Amino acid sequence: MNRRELLLAGVSAAAAGSLAYPGTSRAQAPKEVTIGVIYPMSGASAQVGIDARNAFETALDIINNDHQLDLVAAKGAGLAALGGAKIRLVFADHQADPQKGRAEAERLITQEKVSAIIGCYQSSVSATVSAVTERYGVPFLCADSSSPSLQRRNMKFFFRPAAQDEMFSAAMFDFFDAQKKKGKKIDSVGLFFEDTIFGVDSSNTQRKLANDRGYKIAADVKYRTNSPSLTAEVQQLKSADPDVLMPSTYTTDAMLLVKTMAELGFKPKNLVAQASGFSEQVTYDAVGDKLKGAITRASFSLDLAAKRPFIKTVNDMFKARSTRDLNDNTSRQLMGLLLLAEAINRAGSLEGPKVRDALAATDIPGTSTIMPWARVKYGPDGQNPEASPVLLQYLGDKFVTIFPSEVAIADAIWPMNG
Repeated sequence: MNRRELLLAGVSAAAAGSLAYPGTSRAQAPKEVTIGVIYPMSGASAQVGIDARNAFETALDIINNDHQLDLVAAKGAGLAALGGAKIRLVFADHQADPQKGRAEAERLITQEKVSAIIGCYQSSVSATVSAVTERYGVPFLCADSSSPSLQRRNMKFFFRPAAQDEMFSAAMFDFFDAQKKKGKKIDSVGLFFEDTIFGVDSSNTQRKLANDRGYKIAADVKYRTNSPSLTAEVQQLKSADPDVLMPSTYTTDAMLLVKTMAELGFKPKNLVAQASGFSEQVTYDAVGDKLKGAITRASFSLDLAAKRPFIKTVNDMFKARSTRDLNDNTSRQLMGLLLLAEAINRAGSLEGPKVRDALAATDIPGTSTIMPWARVKYGPDGQNPEASPVLLQYLGDKFVTIFPSEVAIADAIWPMNG
């Protein structure tokens, strides 16, 4: 046997041993745990990917280094149950294309040998990526895609710690009901939504809630995502003049909507958004002067730092990388990776089924997160039903929490355009 054969034999024996006895001793514990991150890093949604990378790298710092914070995965360096192994992230660009997302998921699993995948912002991409991870038996942590249908596919490896759009929309209508009890006029809503799974699912939910709770649907407008013009659609909204405009749009469309409304002289009495484009700082940098008083649903409120000081510490860490505060999307991304790392550590293994079982057994109080959630405890469908949403209003040059009352720091200004 020559030297090359000896080397190959040694590598084969080592590989066979690691497969036969994974995670059986600290000596065999991996030096790092590889997690795939699939986001739009180029194209119209590139800023989302840039912000997401900053959020995940902030979480990576928290996990891989010792931070004495009362926060999941913060104390101690690395994953203790895996001999202090560090998390390594491999980023992939899906360019807002579900099929590119599918291909990147295949590559991350078969070539990068990731232990889990986290993603993907666009719900349409999360749908294809999670189908791939399910087939390979690799956990998928859905950090920020909010379409309710994602959890209704009988998947075992799909987990979403944050709220989905049925939960968010219910909070919006709870807010409307509360405003009506205060004597505010809210009789009609206008639905405006993009044509992918995110917008369609959101509109279906809001349409049902409006009908169930007695609100007239004055406008029901669907548009093509990334459309070059929204003039015809805004003219429909202006003619209908609903008491509340409820857009479900991604970032570039949100900016175009606001610019087109200004051009056509349409000032909605109130705007309550399904976050996404209306939670991104880039939107307010571009058209914030036209969005005074706009309301968005959210998973995160920086106001909560008054009760949990470590939230400010985490926000400062993120801001040092990104020059902006955590928002609805970046908070979910950061928290998602912390929760995934905590489950991998609890599993004490990199095997997909064991990590999956650890995720399924998660039961963490909301006070150990940066979110206003009651708990993190997944149901049989992988959804966390205790991810309590909040509503934020853009006042001055920042968002303040206005609902629900137990976490609100200010009353809503209603109507926003009186």
